[in-house]
Amino acid sequence: MTAERYVDEVTAGLGGAMTDDVGVITGDLTIATSAAPGEPRARIDIQYTGAEEWYVLTGSPAPIPPGGLAALHAEVMDRVRAGGAAQAPT
Repeated sequence: MTAERYVDEVTAGLGGAMTDDVGVITGDLTIATSAAPGEPRARIDIQYTGAEEWYVLTGSPAPIPPGGLAALHAEVMDRVRAGGAAQAPT
């Protein structure tokens, strides 16, 4: 089996998203939420849309909720849209 992965673009709200690598990033971003089959946590990576470099969203890996990886990805997208140095849910 292969890992499950969701990738979408979002514009960060005021205050952007917090990364472990470079601090807060803002603007048009791409988020990738990935988990291997059977894993209870998912890795969340984020980048400036169109860039080559990916960064780890602070709080990643995050627990996968009962709604599954799609629900986690949707929550992360909502958090980044809201801004405020968004982090992964804990």
